Amino acid sequence: MSPTLRIFGALVLAACAVPLVPGLIYPIFVMKVMCYGLFACAFNLLLGFTGLVSFAHAAFLGTAGYVTGALMIRFGAHPLGMPVAFLAGIAAAALVGFAIRRRGIYFAMITLALSQIVSFAAVQFRWTGGEDGLQGIPRGTLFGLVALSSDTAMYYLTLALFAAGFLFVYRVVHSPFGQILQAVRDNEARATSLGYDTDRFKLIAFVLSAAVAGYAGALKALVFQLVSLNDVSLHTSTEVVLMTLLGGVGTLFGPLVGAALVVGLQNYLATIGDLVTVVIGLIFILCVSFFRRGVVGELLHWRARPRRRMQAAPETPPAAAAAKAA
Repeated sequence: MSPTLRIFGALVLAACAVPLVPGLIYPIFVMKVMCYGLFACAFNLLLGFTGLVSFAHAAFLGTAGYVTGALMIRFGAHPLGMPVAFLAGIAAAALVGFAIRRRGIYFAMITLALSQIVSFAAVQFRWTGGEDGLQGIPRGTLFGLVALSSDTAMYYLTLALFAAGFLFVYRVVHSPFGQILQAVRDNEARATSLGYDTDRFKLIAFVLSAAVAGYAGALKALVFQLVSLNDVSLHTSTEVVLMTLLGGVGTLFGPLVGAALVVGLQNYLATIGDLVTVVIGLIFILCVSFFRRGVVGELLHWRARPRRRMQAAPETPPAAAAAKAA
């Protein structure tokens, strides 16, 4: 088993104990971190491992959340009807698949336009609840046996779905497909010269990233029983960029650490009101200025320093070694 999976397994086991000590840490807070952590992992799959910057991820998060909420409210759908919302995220990404042929700022602007269109549609459509959003979304039951109205039951379901989502991202990154994505990120011209259809690989990565973002949005809708306009806003799209950069772009645990930092600051500094945005902004400036690899990226860089020194050290010629021994 790889070190990444061992660390993740230890974190999941530790998270299992959270409902047993509610006075130490609130399960609702941990569920929020898990939802946004998955959201950040989805964005990192596109930015960190493919090299594409998207401002449309809030559209995927919110669209899946609205679909989940509407199904639960109007049709009494089972919570495991989340795959429908998962497909909604894929459909939204497929609609702008043509943007993959554009690069750099042009791709980012097309995704920004998509985000604004979805945000406008969320206000206009009746089934989204307009400015009020969808409130009081029922959680239902799990297999008709466990009532998810209990926060404890919902917590363990969220933990299981979060673990499944993270392992899916891990598998994508460590598959031959993931290696090709990283080759496209590092040198797209070289990947093209090797015979890879880079546009097709980027499109698949974009769709997979949108699907995981939708998965996180559907889970968030069930956890908080609420979907609001903030879920499809540009603010949420930029917030996930902040989470990824703070934690470490191109690392598996970086988005989780970044999400925990941002959500933690928002919750525990809520008493200072709007100044929390200023504090997060200052932390982001410091991180970009002095820790450009992010928290996890800097730790990995520091850990690999002795190995790089050994590789950089010149080998002693045999003759010199013999003279030195004599």
